[in-house]
Amino acid sequence: MKAVAEAPCKAIITGEHFVVHGAWALAAAVERRVRVEASEADEMAIESDGHRTNDSSKKRLAPVARVVTKISDELRFNPRVLIRITSRVPESSGLGSSAATMVAVASALTKLKGVELDASEISRYAMTGETAIHGRPSGIDVNVCATGGVILYKMGEEAKRVKFAGSRRFLIVQSGTKRSTRILIDRVSRMNVKYPGLFAGLANSASFISELAATRLVNGDMQELGRLLTYNHAVLSTVGASTPKLDRLVDLLLALGCYGAKLTGAGGGGSVFAIPREGSTDALIAELKLRGYESFQTNVPCEGVKSWLQ
Repeated sequence: MKAVAEAPCKAIITGEHFVVHGAWALAAAVERRVRVEASEADEMAIESDGHRTNDSSKKRLAPVARVVTKISDELRFNPRVLIRITSRVPESSGLGSSAATMVAVASALTKLKGVELDASEISRYAMTGETAIHGRPSGIDVNVCATGGVILYKMGEEAKRVKFAGSRRFLIVQSGTKRSTRILIDRVSRMNVKYPGLFAGLANSASFISELAATRLVNGDMQELGRLLTYNHAVLSTVGASTPKLDRLVDLLLALGCYGAKLTGAGGGGSVFAIPREGSTDALIAELKLRGYESFQTNVPCEGVKSWLQ
């Protein structure tokens, strides 16, 4: 018998970086998922893309082992399990591949052991691995990967679900450049040290923009939401989260008719989140491919983590 869990990745719609400093951020689960299979074994072993913790990949997979150990210690499980990870989420792309992995691991392991956890408990265990990777993450990634849908999130407060009728279509474009979330968080935080008054003002503005963006999303006003996204990108570029390549990609998407576009996640590379005009998505994806960019559309909202026994 084995347990299987699948968790979505995520996109930050507005407010990344500032969420680490107490601002509201708006995030959505995205239709690319990480799959984890958990089964009993003679020892704890973790496989990801054919790599196991007993070879040269041990350091890379260590955060997963920390989640397994944390759950096993608290819930008094035998930690001798085999964890197999299969991901459709590119690493270091700003789409929360590590958060989706940690959430799926926590969900699969507890399902294997016959324990049902709610999304908040799954998120708490997943943060053990996220902290090992990123240093001081806000928690927004694991929360939206666990709950699915769209959330307004602020550190230290309960996430607010953003609900609306129907679905909204977005485009995610991969820049082709990997980056480190930990390094980008540190880079942006240095501006807070250097210009604390200015940074506090930007954080307050980011909260306002996130709440305004949530209202526009609920109302289906995608053109106005797009304007907020583009403005948010300009602010993130100012504080050091963007790069010339990301700025050019945002500029290209706007030139191709998108209502708005911005980096999503830590920045420094990774992906861009855009709002295409109605009926233009397929043509946009084809045009971007000709220019060397991989992209995909996603409908929001989508389901959070789910698990079952096989």
